[in-house]
Amino acid sequence: MAEENAGAKGTGTEEQPKKRTQPRGTGESVTGLAKDTAGLAEFARITARVRENIGRMMVGKTDVVELILVTMLCEGHMLLEDVPGVGKTMMARSVAASLGLQFSRVQCTPDLLPADIIGTSVYNPSTREFEFRAGPIMHQIVLTDEINRATPRTQSALLEAMGENQVTVDGVTRQLDRPFLVIATQNPIEFEGTFPLPEAQLDRFLMRVQMGYPNAAEEQEIVLRRVQGMRPEKLESVASPTDVLKAQDAVRTVHVDRDLSRYIVDLIQETRKHPDLALGGSPRASINLFMGGQALAAVRGRDYVLPDDIQYLAPYILNHRMVLKPESQLRGKTTSDVVKEILERRPLPIEEGV
Repeated sequence: MAEENAGAKGTGTEEQPKKRTQPRGTGESVTGLAKDTAGLAEFARITARVRENIGRMMVGKTDVVELILVTMLCEGHMLLEDVPGVGKTMMARSVAASLGLQFSRVQCTPDLLPADIIGTSVYNPSTREFEFRAGPIMHQIVLTDEINRATPRTQSALLEAMGENQVTVDGVTRQLDRPFLVIATQNPIEFEGTFPLPEAQLDRFLMRVQMGYPNAAEEQEIVLRRVQGMRPEKLESVASPTDVLKAQDAVRTVHVDRDLSRYIVDLIQETRKHPDLALGGSPRASINLFMGGQALAAVRGRDYVLPDDIQYLAPYILNHRMVLKPESQLRGKTTSDVVKEILERRPLPIEEGV
């Protein structure tokens, strides 16, 4: 995935990469909000502390840490898709510990019930009343491990929580604590006894990310740290839930030029008419790409979005929202190939000489 993103560049800009600094246009922001410079500066400092703190536990994977922070700022959710043993659970626990957030983990199996996730009402003989016993979904960072091993009924129990930040049990709706982030994992090489996520549920995830294997030097460092007893629970928090909530509000003020917003919409429009696709991106894809650009700019210490931000995020945000035609699949085409083609074909909104 990282290699795919590295190659996702627009045409006509490679010869003069230093000119890719400002989007072309009037400079008018489309957010309609006053820029929260102080809030963005404070979040940049928090981001640096979080990266350093997680670096004590995780070796490398700084790009994944960045993408998780972007997802949280957008109040979205992430699908981590990779083979077992590359550190998906440790990554989620490290982020939760660094931000001072409540963490829970759900191991999905075919016999898992919706009540095992959202909770249930239990009769209390002493009070002669039913009491609600909250499930793991009531935490702030919820890791649903191997989500595709749960039945569709159980998978659907996550939809209300992911879409509305609430759950409904016995006719009573309960709000979830913010910030709230679901990190779901699935193994891309084992399909026996699994239930593939339908397109409607995949669309609920802001990003689909692959962690990848570490290189030799990183893997040696991982072994040494494990032997030394490094555990995520030993990490101290370097930020608070309040800091995250303030950052979520501040990031909406990041400047997005009107031409750049049109570029985002054009990319999504291209997915709907591409000859290899049976299903393109929905308006939710446009919104997620727009908000993701704002969040990525904030994480990287800027108060304005660059075209490069959009091109970097496009594969993560679009790949899982598109459906290939059967004949395209037979030719070995992938959604990653389609995203690359679209990014190369659409010119960047750049003013020469800026």
